[in-house]
Amino acid sequence: MTPRVLVDGAATDRVSALDRGLLYGDGLFETVRIVRGRAPLWARHMARLAAGCARLGLPMPAEPTLWYEAADVTAGIECAVARISVTRGAGARGYAPPPVSQSARIVTGFAAPAVPADWYARGIRVRFCELRLATQPRLAGLKHLNRLEQVLARAEWDDAEIAEGLLLDAEGRVVCATAANLFVVRSGRLATPALDRCGVAGVARAEVLARHAQAEVRDIGVEELMRADEIFLSSSVRGILPVRALPGRELAPGAWARALQDAWRALGLIDAGAA
Repeated sequence: MTPRVLVDGAATDRVSALDRGLLYGDGLFETVRIVRGRAPLWARHMARLAAGCARLGLPMPAEPTLWYEAADVTAGIECAVARISVTRGAGARGYAPPPVSQSARIVTGFAAPAVPADWYARGIRVRFCELRLATQPRLAGLKHLNRLEQVLARAEWDDAEIAEGLLLDAEGRVVCATAANLFVVRSGRLATPALDRCGVAGVARAEVLARHAQAEVRDIGVEELMRADEIFLSSSVRGILPVRALPGRELAPGAWARALQDAWRALGLIDAGAA
């Protein structure tokens, strides 16, 4: 289907060639899973967007406006994804932001991508990406518009058997997947990589951490990853995906992933297919 698009509330897919989101990646975005008109993790998306706007000095659009527009572009789609982009809007040439910023918003609705049921049942195969994430604490955790690292990482493979690529930082620490956060279980303890240097702090990750206050947020190396009893990914669109294979290692879906898949179903997200 053709995506439905609203730009500052108007039904158009045109944005200014001078928009700073286009010119400099000066903005943020959220991808919200909406099922039968409900977005169970909407509050987490809005909290992350508000925090990101505060860090970048962007005016936060009114939440009721964003919900009205997200509901509008996804109306009639049983399982949908709304992408909400907030930019600093059009401005004068140059990197310096305008003295007074006025944010622009682009809200697009899509049918949610189909995810093979086998991915949830048996798990996915992943690989290690050659690209290393750059360290930039000022942007760490934000879902900002510049995703070139992820674009280049995802271009590294064209194999339908590989569902995701794992990204490391320059020091060889495991950070995340190209479009998901990562969790490991070892001796019954749940852990996820710290994201204070790079990476995106996903809303699915936030939901998992809220449900398991004992989970550790810390550095995780490749050696620890290879010794893990269980590995799974969390994604705002695809949900909780167990990892069944990575180079040199075979695993089976474990109890943590299964319990979280059940929790996602209880939230009303079909087939645990969103996070």
